[in-house]
Amino acid sequence: MIRTQVVIAGAGPVGTVAAYFLAQQGIDVLVLEAGADCALDLRASTFHPPTLEMLDTLGITPFLLERGLKAPIYHYRDRGTGDVIDFDLGELHDVTRYPFRLQCEQYHLARALAERLDQHPKASVRFGHRLVNVAQDDTGVDLVVETPFAIERVRADWLIGADGAGSTVRKWLGVGFEGFTYPEKFLCLSTTEPLEDYLPNLAYVNYVADPAEWLVLLRVPSVWRILLPADPDSSDSELVSDANRDRVFKHLIGKTGVPTQHRTIYRMHQRVAERFRQGRAMLVGDSAHLNNPLGGFGMNSGIHDAFNLCQRLVRIINGTEDEASLDQFDRQRRGAARSFIQAQTIQTMEMMKQGLAAGQDRRREELLRTRADPELRRQFLLRQAMFQSLRDAEAIA
Repeated sequence: MIRTQVVIAGAGPVGTVAAYFLAQQGIDVLVLEAGADCALDLRASTFHPPTLEMLDTLGITPFLLERGLKAPIYHYRDRGTGDVIDFDLGELHDVTRYPFRLQCEQYHLARALAERLDQHPKASVRFGHRLVNVAQDDTGVDLVVETPFAIERVRADWLIGADGAGSTVRKWLGVGFEGFTYPEKFLCLSTTEPLEDYLPNLAYVNYVADPAEWLVLLRVPSVWRILLPADPDSSDSELVSDANRDRVFKHLIGKTGVPTQHRTIYRMHQRVAERFRQGRAMLVGDSAHLNNPLGGFGMNSGIHDAFNLCQRLVRIINGTEDEASLDQFDRQRRGAARSFIQAQTIQTMEMMKQGLAAGQDRRREELLRTRADPELRRQFLLRQAMFQSLRDAEAIA
């Protein structure tokens, strides 16, 4: 039987962050990943300022800055009227040394940390290792793991489930996953076509409202990404077809035959686990909460989960804090997921669907009033940059 202090299921960005944090603090950690490598996931690509600050304590932020694009300015656009309302995170320069969103694909973080973990004396990362059974008692957790060559047993003091939306850990714990799935499908296209040549004054991050077909335009270092709703009655093959691609780009920039590097169909969910802790097992990231990608909060909130949890685990393992601290982790991070992440992303989705001009321009006027008022604008930027959600969570006893 393999013996370790902490097992982490999942080698995505949240799991590898948790593992590297613990290893750096002298905790023995084993990462189990069912896949053959860190997944090449194209969905998450935004790092918010407080996340960059957290990752800086691990020494990984300079690596991300070299590979990403700084995006201090982002736009809310009305597709029908052409109106643009801009906000600038640069105004938070007195709050953070990173007053911008960093546009960088999440797999860069996961792969870089997995490589560092592979060289760390306190860590082990095992790909092709699928968790098939979880049981726990008062002193630890017993795991059964399927490897390419055998069935192995692992005994750990603690288990962290960072194994995504279909979390095996969450299912074995019997933890409910409350919420809903959007009825629409969502199409993501990526292209090297310079969209900025067709759409003047285009920021790296753009939320484009329209009641007929809203969309998000995001720039990452290699491509532009376009996210838009898709007809749920259409087949996936129809949605990723050349004909549909041409329809999208004809409406967007008046051009067909635009080359695309990826065409992907997604389902979007709004769900929160009924608890983030059960005994000696904890849930973080997509294992614990899912939300639509508007605002780029999903991966970031998962990393915030990991830091909140791992700081506590280190103190508990070192004997300076009681295990009851983990109940506060549950309250704080579930509170953040429910009161901020879920509410904010649902609100943004509704705004995008309706168009800024809907409801007698109420939302448009609200955004303009926010931008014009220094205090309202600052509060808005602190929320969008995720500083306020962290402060609110920390205030939960």
